[in-house]
Amino acid sequence: MTATHATVTELMRKTEGCGHKLYMVNFFPSPELLDDFTKKQIYCCGTVRLNRRGMTQDLAPKTKKLWWDKRDICVLTNIHSAPVEGNFCSEGGKAIKPQIVMNYNQHMGYVGKGDRMANSYSISWHTFKWTKNLFFHLLGLAILNSYILNSSCRGKKISHRDF
Repeated sequence: MTATHATVTELMRKTEGCGHKLYMVNFFPSPELLDDFTKKQIYCCGTVRLNRRGMTQDLAPKTKKLWWDKRDICVLTNIHSAPVEGNFCSEGGKAIKPQIVMNYNQHMGYVGKGDRMANSYSISWHTFKWTKNLFFHLLGLAILNSYILNSSCRGKKISHRDF
């Protein structure tokens, strides 16, 4: 069991058997994690890098090029059924996103929004010492989180335009 597998399993321990759905960025999913979570009735979907440690080599030849935006997208899921093979283009030649990609984008939108907000007005300290960079990054995230909590207590919806 990898360290990321153990961490995600521990974080999701209290949700076993509840049928919750978990959407993850490409650092966390692995075939072993999804198999483990399927047994525990925790449903997952996440992008994955085929060259990451823990990925089985036999997936690469079986991988179909299902959809391409700016780069290939590989998704591991135990929520969705596999999409049918075919052309994901409309008659006009525009790309049509598969349902897996649309659901992933919908549920992971808040992570991207938080990253945009954190990077737009980050407290940057140009130094070679990594501890100072880490400190100021964490300070910026703490300020962002306090703003989000304060706004949610007042019933205000958060937008990246607020910054």
